[in-house]
Amino acid sequence: MAQDLIELAQAVLHKAYAPYSGFHVGAAIRSASGQTYAGCNVENASYGLAICAERSALAAAVSAEGATLRILEVAVRAERPGLGAHGASPCGACRQALIELGPEALVHYLDLQLRPVSRPITELLVDSFRL
Repeated sequence: MAQDLIELAQAVLHKAYAPYSGFHVGAAIRSASGQTYAGCNVENASYGLAICAERSALAAAVSAEGATLRILEVAVRAERPGLGAHGASPCGACRQALIELGPEALVHYLDLQLRPVSRPITELLVDSFRL
């Protein structure tokens, strides 16, 4: 089931705007409705204004489905053009953003040795912040 998400994340990473880090990331989300949404990282000269691929995909999903969105799966892929694939799990900010609408989501990524990993978001973000 995750293979299509992984392929979508891989395809969209090539659209990343990453002139500062040279680190291209793509993410794809599958919602409970069965729809998929993709996003890539978008950097900015003012680094704090950059957006990660996972939150880019999340914004697309919320824009399409609204507050009823429930995330089932997330796939992340990264590479450095000219150097190839790079392992990358979601950063802390993305983990917190994803768990908000996907507390039972499964996250697929490559570890630093480029081995495929699938983990529940709750394993990636233990004791997440809740209001």
